[in-house]
Amino acid sequence: MARSVNLVWNFCGETQEHARRWSKKWPSRFDLIKLTSGCAADLGLSSWIVEAICSQFILSRDRARRRPRWRGKRSLGWVPFRDGAVKIMGDSVVCRKRRLRLWYHRPIGGEIRGGCFSRDAAGRWYANLLCEIQEAEPREGAAIGVDLGLKVLATCSDGAKVENPRHFHRCATKLATAQRAGRKRRARAIYRKVANARRDHLHKASTSMARSYAKIVVGNISPTKLMKTKFAKSVSDAGWSQFRDFLRYKAIKHGGRYEERSERLTTRTCSDCGSISGPKGREGLVVREWRCSDCGAVHDRDVNSAINILGPECRPPRAGSGFGRGHYGDDDMIVPQGV
Repeated sequence: MARSVNLVWNFCGETQEHARRWSKKWPSRFDLIKLTSGCAADLGLSSWIVEAICSQFILSRDRARRRPRWRGKRSLGWVPFRDGAVKIMGDSVVCRKRRLRLWYHRPIGGEIRGGCFSRDAAGRWYANLLCEIQEAEPREGAAIGVDLGLKVLATCSDGAKVENPRHFHRCATKLATAQRAGRKRRARAIYRKVANARRDHLHKASTSMARSYAKIVVGNISPTKLMKTKFAKSVSDAGWSQFRDFLRYKAIKHGGRYEERSERLTTRTCSDCGSISGPKGREGLVVREWRCSDCGAVHDRDVNSAINILGPECRPPRAGSGFGRGHYGDDDMIVPQGV
């Protein structure tokens, strides 16, 4: 079934590529469904699976504004399904008259609205269920701004910081040894361990933040653009996109709100007086604390950015001392010893 799904996906990609070569209008979801009509029986799929593949292809294409990648033999398996296509019976799931045994990650809550079967790099299959649950009542509480980074994963506007364990960096030596020795199974196991450790850390950090604050505002930094720079490996190891996805749905789950705001000039703008006097450019990245030339306030670079992301209407009251706050001497800028 997964190979048949890849065949339909690649057909949609070829249709998209044909339209591009001949400068035609990009095919819509209706066009792809019409072109794939009648192929489900020959491929051993259901018609609604083919429709789901076409719909997902359009979503992925419009989100990236280009043709999605081809799915070949090395692509991980993926078989979508809709509500009513699967039935949970005890410790098993029944799909198309096939009974598959399950080991539950957690109890299923709510009504099943769809999902998919997916395969990881170790060859294990998962049944991912999309369930509809009752939305939590909106709650009032404190708001917080979050500035994402590499050395520190997330810096909050109240001074709290979420450290970046750098899971991939810690396992890089073991991974290189396994790859040089040609031990593919060992390399896949290391990748799986890194992904699980990163996901566990992000889950714990996002859950704690969603429970503590009623409003979470995060900077809209683009990992895709930074993946084209020399920071690509560090950006991938940090998991910014996954962290924001966790914050988004967990904030809704706990009755809170989630927003994304522009990070433009948030590092250089003074959170006390609003003047743009902070360090700029790549040479300014070494400056972690700086003094505002107008009001004299000294700021921690990341905390100041998080406060500006939160917005002027939600800034905390000015304090004479504390984490990254207060006034110091007459120097224009304080440069720390380390990066």
